[in-house]
Amino acid sequence: MRFLLLLTILLSSCAPVRRGWDAGWSERAAKDRIMLVRETPETLGHRRLVYQSAAHPDLGNFLEGKGLPDFIAETSSDDRQYLILYYLDSRRAFACRTRRSPGTVIDFAGPYPMTERETKLLRELQENSRRDG
Repeated sequence: MRFLLLLTILLSSCAPVRRGWDAGWSERAAKDRIMLVRETPETLGHRRLVYQSAAHPDLGNFLEGKGLPDFIAETSSDDRQYLILYYLDSRRAFACRTRRSPGTVIDFAGPYPMTERETKLLRELQENSRRDG
């Protein structure tokens, strides 16, 4: 009986470590990339928004109001993280800046009009993902 109790405790304590590893892996994979945001099948871009929203509730509130973007770009430097949220239908983008510490406020800027080149590139990526997925 003690063994089962110990096993249960050990297995449940692994969940935060697994989520932490996933968050770290996805952050490294996302750095300096433009990512498609899709829930099903889930994309890296969607996963990053889920992690970022959990770490920064302001982002979650923003996404509740605006909806999920079609694409995100993510980069970081020292103690800062930067996101760009691309909404293709409105051809608008929002820039977000925050500190790397969980719970810190996100500064939002925009909307900015997307250039013809950005729009064309992202529409092509979106179309290719539909064909491939």
